[in-house]
Amino acid sequence: MTDDAAESATLTPEEKARRAGSFGGIAAQYERYRPGPPLAAVDWILPEGAQTVVDLGAGTGALTRLLVGRVPHVVAVEPDDRMRALLSEAVPAARAVAGRGESMPLPDASADAVIASTSWHWMDLVPTLTEVARVLVPGGDLGVLWSGPDPQAAFMAQAQDAMRAFGQSGVTGETGETDEGAAVLAHAINDPVAGHQVLEIPPGVPFDQPESTEFKWDQALTADDLLGLLGTFSWVIVMDDDARRGLYETARTLLRQDGVVGDVTIDVGYSATVWKARRHS
Repeated sequence: MTDDAAESATLTPEEKARRAGSFGGIAAQYERYRPGPPLAAVDWILPEGAQTVVDLGAGTGALTRLLVGRVPHVVAVEPDDRMRALLSEAVPAARAVAGRGESMPLPDASADAVIASTSWHWMDLVPTLTEVARVLVPGGDLGVLWSGPDPQAAFMAQAQDAMRAFGQSGVTGETGETDEGAAVLAHAINDPVAGHQVLEIPPGVPFDQPESTEFKWDQALTADDLLGLLGTFSWVIVMDDDARRGLYETARTLLRQDGVVGDVTIDVGYSATVWKARRHS
């Protein structure tokens, strides 16, 4: 599946803003289907003895939940009112505030760590790094991570094979559409994302060069789970209704051909690419 990080790298500023603002319209679906990061990734980022941690671009709170109980004070910064309202209801122990990477309503040197989970690519790099540096205590850590289906895992290889076979078959779906949906899904499956999941530290910002690691795991998903996940990516959210219907139909047809129907699950490999950089003391 095309990751939003990959897509955002090629968008005009106007389209990027449109995509970034699209998630609130599906906040409940995002909450239901988007995976949070593994605990091991959070532990790798968190500095020892952290007292206050900011979840930046918190969405509906997948990371926030993991921080609550691990550090005394958790602040979730989220620009979309609908996403933030859901987060506040689901994770009342965290303090949810309106803000964005480039402008956080937080005091100087007030956080031991700022972590952005699958949200960093929507922010303007240098202004956000400058603002994070303001909010962090000297020696505090910036953590950036992306988690989602692993493009190198077996499921993705199977999906690519299925797309090739489907595209050659000329199958027409129940709605009368040809394999136009297959072409869109093929783009979704084949577009590489790893090169876009990078924390860059340019000259002039007060951070050390980052270190990185990766975590992998499997998750059993039904066809409904997979389609629900697909519908949380911005390029799908902003599709017109007919195109989105065709995409879902194609995906469900491919899964049905592989026997993934009803409560039947398929193991999907996930990965989390994790970065951290220390603010200069």
